[in-house]
Amino acid sequence: MRLSTITNWAYGATVLLTLASGATMLMASGAEERERAAVAQRQQFDQLTASLEEDVYRLTEQARGYVVTGDPSHLVAYRREREDERSVEQRIAHLKDGGASIAELSALRQALHWADALNDEQEAALAAARKGDDRTARTILFGDEYGRELDRVGAQIAKFQYMLDQRTDQAVARGTETTRQWRTVSEIMLGITALLFLCVLYFVLKQRILRPVVRLSDVVTRLAAQDFAAIPPDFPQVDEIGDMAQAIRIFRENGLERQRLEQERDTDRTMRDLLSRLTQRLQGCANVDDLADVVARFAPEIAPDYPGRLYIHDNRRNAMAQACEWLSPELSRAEFPPSACWALRRGQTHRPAGEMIDIACEHLGDAGARLSTVCIPLAAQGDSIGLLYFEEPAEGSADGRERTGKYLEILAENIGLALANLRLRDELRDMAMVDALTGLPNRRQFDAMLQTLVADVEGTIAPLACLMVDIDHFKRFNDSFGHDAGDAVLRAVGAVLGESLREAGHAFRLGGEEFVVLMPGFDLDQAFNRAGQVQQRIRDLRVQHSGRELGPVTASFGLAAFPEHGRADRLLATADAALLRAKAEGRDRILVATVRDSDSAAA
Repeated sequence: MRLSTITNWAYGATVLLTLASGATMLMASGAEERERAAVAQRQQFDQLTASLEEDVYRLTEQARGYVVTGDPSHLVAYRREREDERSVEQRIAHLKDGGASIAELSALRQALHWADALNDEQEAALAAARKGDDRTARTILFGDEYGRELDRVGAQIAKFQYMLDQRTDQAVARGTETTRQWRTVSEIMLGITALLFLCVLYFVLKQRILRPVVRLSDVVTRLAAQDFAAIPPDFPQVDEIGDMAQAIRIFRENGLERQRLEQERDTDRTMRDLLSRLTQRLQGCANVDDLADVVARFAPEIAPDYPGRLYIHDNRRNAMAQACEWLSPELSRAEFPPSACWALRRGQTHRPAGEMIDIACEHLGDAGARLSTVCIPLAAQGDSIGLLYFEEPAEGSADGRERTGKYLEILAENIGLALANLRLRDELRDMAMVDALTGLPNRRQFDAMLQTLVADVEGTIAPLACLMVDIDHFKRFNDSFGHDAGDAVLRAVGAVLGESLREAGHAFRLGGEEFVVLMPGFDLDQAFNRAGQVQQRIRDLRVQHSGRELGPVTASFGLAAFPEHGRADRLLATADAALLRAKAEGRDRILVATVRDSDSAAA
C-alpha cells in the first residue's frame, strides 16, 4: 500500500475519531446541562412550595392576630394577601409547566386542598370575630382540628418536596453517570486518536520511511561514487519507497551497463591500437621471420586466452608449415597438407565446436573434438597463403567470444595482407635478381653478394674462391639446333652449378654462356677440387631437345682465390683472366690464376 494511501486512511480515521470524541464531549456536556436543569427545577419548586407554606402560615397569623387583638390592620393585611393568592389550578398549572410529575402534582394538589380548607376556617373565624363571638373565632383558629389541618398542609408540602428531592437526586445521579460515561468514552476516543497518530507516525516515518531511506541513501551514495557493487535493498511493497528502490535499481543496472559499455569501448580502443601497431610493424617486416616474430608478440596481447599458431604455405612441398606459436597450444600439428584443414578447403573461418557443431580438422588429431578451436585462412587473390589457428578458452561469455572473434578476423586480415606483400616483394626481387632461364641469381645479385663477402673476408682474412665458367662452343648449339636447344644447355649447366655447393645462392649467371661460382671458406686447393667435380658433371650431361641428343657439353674454368691472388675485390677480374687463358689453351680445362705481384693477380 502506498504511503499516500496509508496517510489518507490514517487521516480519515483520525478525523472520525476526533469527531466521535467531540460528539461524546457534547453528549457529556448535555448530560451535565440536564443535571443542572434538574437542580434548577428543584430550586424553583422549593421556592414555590416554600412560598405556599409561608402563605398558609402568614394568613393564619394575620387571622389569629385579628381575632386576638381585634386590630383591623390584621384584617386588611389578611384580605390583601388573600387577593394575591392564585387559584389551585393556576398554581398547579405553573408547576406542571415547570416539569412536575403527576404524582408530585397530586401531592401538591392535596396540600393546596388543605390550604383552601384552612382559608375557609379562617373566613369563618373572622366572621365570628366581627360579630363579637371571639370565643368561637378562637376555637376555630386555635383548635386542634385547625392545627391538624395546618400540619396536613405542611406534611403534603414535605411529601411534595421529598418526591421532588427523589426525582432530582435520580436525575442528578443519572446525569452524573451519563456524564462520567461520555467523558470516559471521550477520553478513550482521544487516547485511541493519539495512539493511532503515534502508530502511524512511527510506522510511516520510521518503519516505512526512515529505515528504507537510510538504506537507500547509503546505496545512492555508493552509486554516486561509481561503486556499482552496491546492491539496492529489495522493497516489494507498492509505495513511494518501493518506487524509489526500483528507480535506484534501474539506475544501478544502467550504470552497470554504461560501465560495461565503457569497458568494451576502452577494450576496443586498446585492441584497435594494438591492431594499428601490429599493422605498422607488419608493414616494416623484411621477411617471413620478421613477420612471425611480430605475430608471436602481438597475438597474445590481442587474444590473451587464445593459444595459437601461424602457418605459412610452402609452395615447394605444398604444405602448411608452422612459422610461430604462442601460449603453448595443445593441438594441431606443426606441418600438414592444406587439405587437412576445413578452413583452407572452404576459404572461410571454421569452428568445429561450440554452438554450431561441425567437422573437426584432420590436423587437430584425434583430440580435435575436445577443445573449441578456430581456424582462419590467410588468402591473397583467392589463394591460401597461410592459416591462423586458435584454441578458445573453456570459460567465457558468448559476447566476449564474438567480440574476440572479430579481433581475430581483423588480425588474420592484416597478417594475410602483410604476408601477401612479402611474397609479392620476394617475387619482384626474384624477378629482378634471378635469371629467368636458369633460375640462378643474376649479375645484380652477384655484385651485391660479392660486395658483402668481400667486406666479410677482408675483415677476418677468411678464404674466398671465385670460379668463372664459360660453356665451350656454345654458338654451335644455337646454330645447329636453334636457340631453344641453346637455352636447354644453359638450363642444364645452370642446374649443375646451382647444386655445386651445399649452400644455395652462390652460383650466378653473368650473361650469355658465362657463369660464376663464389665459394666462401674455400682455400685454393678445396676450390680446385670442387671445380674438378663441376667440370666432370658438365661433361656427363646428356642434353636432349626435340627428341635429339645435342652432343657433349664442356666448359672452360678460371679459378682465383683470396688471399693467394691478391685483393678480394679483384677476384672476379683475376678469375676472368684465368678463364680467357683456359679458352686460349684449348678449352675444357681448369686454369688457376697466377700471382704477378703482391697487389694484383693476372693470368
